[in-house]
Amino acid sequence: MTWVKVCGLTRASDVAVAVAAGADAIGFVSHPGSPRHVSLPAIAELAAGVAITRVILTVDLGVRAALAAVEATGVDAIQPYGPHAEAVAAAALAEGLMVLRPIPATEDVVMPDDGSIPLLDTPDDDVLGGTGRTFDWAVVRRLGGRFVLAGGLGPANVATAIHEVRPWGVDASSGLEAAPGIKHPGKVAAFVQEAKRT
Repeated sequence: MTWVKVCGLTRASDVAVAVAAGADAIGFVSHPGSPRHVSLPAIAELAAGVAITRVILTVDLGVRAALAAVEATGVDAIQPYGPHAEAVAAAALAEGLMVLRPIPATEDVVMPDDGSIPLLDTPDDDVLGGTGRTFDWAVVRRLGGRFVLAGGLGPANVATAIHEVRPWGVDASSGLEAAPGIKHPGKVAAFVQEAKRT
């Protein structure tokens, strides 16, 4: 069964919807430049008591700051972006954390072999995820192993994506929104259900 993550959560009600729908993981964005940004204290509050995997997305944080963010929020996993991402991933893995490694889905994509889980997303020089755009899935059809497919996924196309790509997991954020940072309950529930029954 496909692993499903709902990312970019900002409200307790959206967390509750994702959990009730059967998601395996929820994600919180810690990056002031994002419309989905949530402060560390707010992430800690949103994540408290949630029984599924809780992921913090960080941007441009060094190892010490990234691990401090994990500790401050009490999450189980990290999704690091920026020039320190490789070092953060290594340190987080050493601490026993789950690591989602964002990787642009290009023709020459190289998968990490460090124990992290690649998250293949739409390449964009200006936006770190949450583009709302798919990429040519043929680029990643040849890949084996465990990886998460992201980029423009939603209730209408997740089943097709899973059939065509056969990822270990799927991740969506902007495709599940009523407005930037605000999830649409029906879209969240439909996305999880479509992914789980495919």
